Amino acid sequence: LIELMIVIAIIGILAAIAIPNFIAYRNKAFCSAAESDAKSIAADIADYFAIPAHTDIVTADVGYTPSGDNTFSIDTADPSVNITITVTDGSGRCPQEYRDASPDWSGFVYTVVLAQ
Repeated sequence: LIELMIVIAIIGILAAIAIPNFIAYRNKAFCSAAESDAKSIAADIADYFAIPAHTDIVTADVGYTPSGDNTFSIDTADPSVNITITVTDGSGRCPQEYRDASPDWSGFVYTVVLAQ
């Protein structure tokens, strides 16, 4: 009985260490998903402009569906100068310290500018 109690105590200690780390890794995955969505949208835009007849782009022209609850928008005031892609982390679970580490994050919005 004492051995069983010791084993249960050891499992409890390991769980107390592992569960917070798992939650932190999962929350960082939401940040990575938004960044990955932005890069995929940038690749779709590059494919779109590979056709010479395409000179302007709107959000509907991008055939990408963002992951999870993420949403995106494309600002093409002048596509010959730059295109701004913004992806919003719809989960709201991207950690503050992760967002503070990159200048591309503003709140829960990740922004990428494609410049000529």
